[in-house]
Amino acid sequence: MKFKHYLFSSLLLALAACSDDNAPDSPGTEPEQPGTSVEKLVTINAGRTYQTIAGFGASDCWTPSYVGKYWTGSRDRITELLFSSEIEAGSPKGIGLSMWRVNLGGGSAGQGDASGITDKSRRAESYLTDDLQLDWTRCEGQRYFLNRAKGFGCESIVLFSNTPPVQYTYNGKGFSNRGGVSNLKTEHYTDFADYMADVAQHYITEGYPVTHISPVNEPQYNWDGGQEGSGWTNDEVAALARELNRSLTERNLTTDILLGESGDWEYLYKAKDDANRSNVISAFFTPGTSSYVGDLNHVKNLICGHSYWTDGTWDGMRSVRRQVAQAAQKQGVDVWQSEWSMLGDNYSNTEFVGYDNATEMDIAFYMSRVIHNDLTVAGVSSWSYWTSMDVTRWGHKNRFLLISLVPGGGVDDNNANIEQEGTFQPTATLWVLGNYSRFIRPGYQRINMTLTESLNFFGSAWISPQGDKIVAVFTNMSDKNVRLSETHEGWSSEATSINTYTTTGSKNLVETTISGGESVILEAKSVTTVVYNLK
Repeated sequence: MKFKHYLFSSLLLALAACSDDNAPDSPGTEPEQPGTSVEKLVTINAGRTYQTIAGFGASDCWTPSYVGKYWTGSRDRITELLFSSEIEAGSPKGIGLSMWRVNLGGGSAGQGDASGITDKSRRAESYLTDDLQLDWTRCEGQRYFLNRAKGFGCESIVLFSNTPPVQYTYNGKGFSNRGGVSNLKTEHYTDFADYMADVAQHYITEGYPVTHISPVNEPQYNWDGGQEGSGWTNDEVAALARELNRSLTERNLTTDILLGESGDWEYLYKAKDDANRSNVISAFFTPGTSSYVGDLNHVKNLICGHSYWTDGTWDGMRSVRRQVAQAAQKQGVDVWQSEWSMLGDNYSNTEFVGYDNATEMDIAFYMSRVIHNDLTVAGVSSWSYWTSMDVTRWGHKNRFLLISLVPGGGVDDNNANIEQEGTFQPTATLWVLGNYSRFIRPGYQRINMTLTESLNFFGSAWISPQGDKIVAVFTNMSDKNVRLSETHEGWSSEATSINTYTTTGSKNLVETTISGGESVILEAKSVTTVVYNLK
């Protein structure tokens, strides 16, 4: 169920085992006393660099299609929370997402109850009409979010597909009853590819930065109900990629094809469950295989996967992500993390308090662990959350969302009231993601940070393309303030000013200016971004 840089040098591989040089894999055991402050040594070396960031993002599945159309009194502020990079009165207005993932729906929304998808919000629109024409007045709510993303300067739009349009599927539905193979009729591979390329061309002509099309989502799952989806074998994905490559080339588009979207990281680097749907990096990028697509001009050395199910423990998630980095380095491919929310039920009870006892900040802290290990161990160059907003149901708190919605007609299991505008609330998950997304911008490059790392204290550092800013993001989950004792190496100049942005259970990216000669203090139970202005 889905609620859901090319730079891999030998240095990355050597350092992937720790978050950088001296960080152990296992949790630290330093005794802590409530209310005290401790000193932590940290070295930031701008002379040692790793991957370059393409963007941080989230998706418009599923409720934005309704919010954008019907929630006219709330939607402006909601989009500001997601896309604005403006800082007003010492706090960011939003989290400055630099990537927006847009669902090319299969058209089940037009089928209504006959779609076989009970949850109204999980039915998606399509631009394709019954007579196979393109109607650009459709997907009104999604188009509102697209327009606002562009207006706020979002740098990358990724079009992704969960299912082919229902007009092209075997069962005429957005979900599949064909098991581990594609629900796309053989005679419609060209049609589906042309449809995706037509949508990209339309929006590019309208001035939208459509950088990638992701044609297949989580192909390792069969998607036999509940929402749109289809299983796909590696060979079927490759066949579709070849058709999409042809279609993009014919339209003289520069948009690239984003492959992978694996249901979890392990499918990328080993045979798991169904061999025809796993070991994806090798399948797509090893010359001579039946599914080799590394020679297509729109397929760059890039793969993406999802962080679900491999995040239950600190050591476990680092082991898996180390293997991702090794497999990617072997094939010379870049890696993006394109979906995560706190989906699993396999979290260690010694590392997480459990859903019943968790606060929103506890869940946001756990997300920060995943982001950190995806960035520093797997070496991903893009990181995206799953769903930007949803209705909080079944006691899920902020596990699956950044912005919590309560429809005007109340909450129910099937989202029957989602068209009725109600209230919304940004969550701790939004603001902690903002500690990364608002400050680590596209083109920023990860640099070496050395510190004693544990599952409750960790950080990473980044330098701007112009070399005028260094950004460090620290997570301090302990109940003590941390005073940083810093060593700077490889910096062309010392900071002319330092600002911190702190998120806690009661603060949302609150800005503080550090006076000359003062140490940076990381509050207890906080995620803090430190911005060093060098010029």
